[in-house]
Amino acid sequence: MKSQTKTLLLTCFCFFIFVASTFAQPKKQKEIAVIGYYAGNSQDIDQYQVDKLTHIIFSFLHLKGNVLAVDNKKDSLTIKRLVELKKKNPRLKVILSLGGWEGCYTCSGVFSTQKAREEFAVSVKKLFVSFNADGLDLDWEYPAIAGPPGHPFMPEDKQNFTALIKTLRTTFGKKYELSFAAGGFAKYIEESVEWEKVTPLLDRINLMSYDLVHGYSEISGHHTGLYSTPQLKESVDNGVKMLIAKGVPANKIAIGAAMYGRVFKLSATENNGLYQPCKFERGISYNGLEKYLAEHKTYKKYWDSTAQAPYLFSEEDKLFFSYDDPESMKLKTEYVIKNKLNGIMFWQLREDKPQNGLLEVIDKTLKVK
Repeated sequence: MKSQTKTLLLTCFCFFIFVASTFAQPKKQKEIAVIGYYAGNSQDIDQYQVDKLTHIIFSFLHLKGNVLAVDNKKDSLTIKRLVELKKKNPRLKVILSLGGWEGCYTCSGVFSTQKAREEFAVSVKKLFVSFNADGLDLDWEYPAIAGPPGHPFMPEDKQNFTALIKTLRTTFGKKYELSFAAGGFAKYIEESVEWEKVTPLLDRINLMSYDLVHGYSEISGHHTGLYSTPQLKESVDNGVKMLIAKGVPANKIAIGAAMYGRVFKLSATENNGLYQPCKFERGISYNGLEKYLAEHKTYKKYWDSTAQAPYLFSEEDKLFFSYDDPESMKLKTEYVIKNKLNGIMFWQLREDKPQNGLLEVIDKTLKVK
């Protein structure tokens, strides 16, 4: 009897040790999202290392009346090709996107009524089923504040955006992902969105922490700097801190990086071109940077240790070029890891180098975390 009791006690003891050790195991950290917007065609995508992505966002679909519509047959073929890539990369999610810069002219009006919001949501779900897509990313630039010149907006957009998110989540259920591209600048964060109401309904917020110095800027600066400087408050870090102060959890924020740079023509050349009167000249893809520099040999490279950002400056030609390079992309990825953010996204895959580009830097940095 004593032997049986000892055996029973030993068995119970071992069971409790097993249970305790099982529950004591640290939870597996959720995979960091690597999200690439894609505005290319069905052929070009095969050049890129989509195995390094968790999400690819087709850019863009647009409103046709109250419904989400594919613009043409070419776009339809591209979406189908992106979905086929899930066979090679099972973790890949293909997201459809509405809007883009100058792509949401009727959004303010359409999303002002519940009837139209419901019609839109139903049309989106039909596209998910038709293409076997995995979610929607809203790129309305911008609710309640001025976006592209001439695009309608009104104060009520802020509440209507909340109602839109609620309608979409109700229609999608938990099966499909829902995110939106958020302006990375202070005015948007303060005035465009009811963060406390929409955040619980979202899978993530794609913070557009680029174009922070844009085509209308009158002073040169970092368009996608990691940290703020005394002269330029807008930065990746500033946007993240503002969202967290609004109650947005860090694990729902994906910061934005740029696979392109912006060239500004300067009126003055002090301070190695930084924070000088300027006029926007053009954008340059990272993929086209080597060719551009071969044609403009007067540039010198600089590193801003405060912003943690590179830039190029030509005193001779009075040109200033702000961009992301491998070092700044590595630092942004490390920032995501350190701050336990949802992930890193970028505009856009087609502007990166197909091989040995900035996506590869992101991937390598994540693998050594």
